[in-house]
Amino acid sequence: MGYLAVKSVISAIMIALASEMAKRYPGFGALIASLPLVSVLGMIWLWHDRPDPENMAAHASATFWYVLPSLPMFLVIPVLLRHGVPFWIGLGGGCLLTISLYMTMMWVGPRFGLPL
Repeated sequence: MGYLAVKSVISAIMIALASEMAKRYPGFGALIASLPLVSVLGMIWLWHDRPDPENMAAHASATFWYVLPSLPMFLVIPVLLRHGVPFWIGLGGGCLLTISLYMTMMWVGPRFGLPL
């Protein structure tokens, strides 16, 4: 239980730092948020729990392919906001787009031999 608490606290601190930095410096906050911190922390925790090179390689490879469907969200949300769409609706629309693209990736990816 203590290990889970440590993982949670470290992960939460990283997210809080990014959001606090974004309040003062939006560009720098975006840079921090764009870093693959969740992926890196996830790989560290996974390696600690199961130090298996093949499992880690499969995880890292799948992460690459799952990042791609999330990217359009970061283009759609600002467009919606700049056209007067309320934040929560824009965020919801971006998330729905991402979910649909994830589902598409999960369906199309294996058909092209992607290791998901």
